Amino acid sequence: MHSENNTESIQSMTQYRISGPETLRTTVSLPASKSISNRALIIYALSGGGIPSEHCRPPRNLSDCDDTQVMVDALRDMPDTIDIKGAGTAMRFLTAFLAATDSGTHTLTGTERMQHRPIKILVDALRKMGADIEYIGEQGFPPLRIKGKRLEGGELEIAGNMSSQFVSALLMVGPALEKGLTVRLTGDIISRPYIDLTLCTMREFGAGADWTSVDTITVAPKPYVNKDYLIENDWSAASYWYEMVALSKDQDAEVRLEGLMDGSKQGDSGVRYIFSLLGVRTIFASKAPGKPTTVTIKKSPHRVPRLEYDFINAPDLAQTFVVTCALMGVPFRFTGLQTLKIKETNRIEALKREMRKLGYVVRDDNGSALEWNGERCATQAGAAIDTYEDHRMALAFAPASLRQTVVISRPMVVTKSYPHFWDDLANAGFSIEQNTDDNPLT
Repeated sequence: MHSENNTESIQSMTQYRISGPETLRTTVSLPASKSISNRALIIYALSGGGIPSEHCRPPRNLSDCDDTQVMVDALRDMPDTIDIKGAGTAMRFLTAFLAATDSGTHTLTGTERMQHRPIKILVDALRKMGADIEYIGEQGFPPLRIKGKRLEGGELEIAGNMSSQFVSALLMVGPALEKGLTVRLTGDIISRPYIDLTLCTMREFGAGADWTSVDTITVAPKPYVNKDYLIENDWSAASYWYEMVALSKDQDAEVRLEGLMDGSKQGDSGVRYIFSLLGVRTIFASKAPGKPTTVTIKKSPHRVPRLEYDFINAPDLAQTFVVTCALMGVPFRFTGLQTLKIKETNRIEALKREMRKLGYVVRDDNGSALEWNGERCATQAGAAIDTYEDHRMALAFAPASLRQTVVISRPMVVTKSYPHFWDDLANAGFSIEQNTDDNPLT
């Protein structure tokens, strides 16, 4: 695992200079889905299955990324102070897990950025069910002191327009509550596919959980059933290879992505439909339901002259498409981006700032939309792309090297979700020059 040395690695390997290959032909074994892994770990623990260790390894194909490792460490060791570093899913999911189980008293904390990411909505919902949660620092934000106990459950209302992770955290502990749980979501519901992913994973472990109306979900007080479980590979990670095929000047570019499923429950699997609008076609080796297969992606001659898309259900794809469309010269307007402000960084501002370095003027509309109408500015020659401790900044900007040399600062931030990304790029023919104190990039 990478988490123990991640901070040291990020500090010691401060920049990569990346140049893309003339031809793109590669096969990639994608990482396992972080989203499914973290859900499966919480559910597996609630099912009485224990925590994966040397002698107990389910679920199978568990992600080896930093965000999943902090979950494994926390659930296995249950230390008095649990530091989840920058893992947002771990912060939200463990808050509910620790509050709703007889887990003792724990302090849940994270990075400086994590201590400025709001969690009040989730804490308020848990407190309404009797949870014993105390803010240690600023009200409404981590760190938290949580005294675990069995909760009664019942009916809750929670805002649906902040973070689907708040909703998922509550749903997953629902089967362990004495009265189960009914959650009514108010306002616009964002990232609904991630909620559906949670419900699907819960049902695979025997839970009685489903939508009972357009804005209400009911979870029966029915215990999870421990079972063998296979985690599929990550469609979010696949999105960066779609981006590479789109940006490659090689008209015969072909990338084979292993371990993906047709009909995947991952919301980001929709990336293949959006990229079809940008001239990338998808071919499944097999469409057997529930079976991992190889997906081949190639160029097609057809693409839209302008792309407008609402990312309300897939906000994590926004960075990928901002970079792709601009470098392809495809004007765009992307809406449904309001949650980007509370991610690992303020992704709205980060995208605007870093795209200028590449010579593109991207504008925002009230912090919930991004637009590019073809406006250019002077390229900032030699300027490094800052990653802001955000894995998706590095992952989305690296493929731009297929159009121009790109320098990425703090590149090892990718270990948060895709630990082997740079190895995969090198295997695909990308030139990656690493700086050291003795060999600085100039």
